Amino acid sequence: MEELIERIHTLCLKTKLTLATAESCTGGRLASLLTSISGASNVFRSGVIAYSADCKTSLLGVSADLITKHTVVSSEVAEAMACGVTQLIKADIGLATTGIAGPTGGTKQTPVGSVWIALNYREKTSSRLLHLSGNRAEIIEQTCHELLTELRQMLQTLADE
Repeated sequence: MEELIERIHTLCLKTKLTLATAESCTGGRLASLLTSISGASNVFRSGVIAYSADCKTSLLGVSADLITKHTVVSSEVAEAMACGVTQLIKADIGLATTGIAGPTGGTKQTPVGSVWIALNYREKTSSRLLHLSGNRAEIIEQTCHELLTELRQMLQTLADE
């Protein structure tokens, strides 16, 4: 994971882009990873841990109606979180996680390990549903790895332009 973080840092410096995180199920782990290397303050602006639905609304501007209609574990909410943190923190790229890390909280429709990750850059926001397995710590780590891998790929594409 350290090599992935270092590559992201290098690509952010090259592209002059900054990052912000909006985390629910990862509880700050994503921000912790992004700040784990020296010089992280040059690319990482801030992170928000919006674990509860009302914090997603009050801190990130996620519509309560959106949460009611789609639930907190949805592409719509993940994307709204990514957009919200980008605007709140005035970063170039917003990353978001929302899901069920377990071991409790899962349902038939949304089992443990169901996690939405989202990336926002300029006017484009994308999200992806992950179906993960393992214990809580493993699901959190896998979520971070998946989102950071997507971020690296996006930054690499931008750096190559």
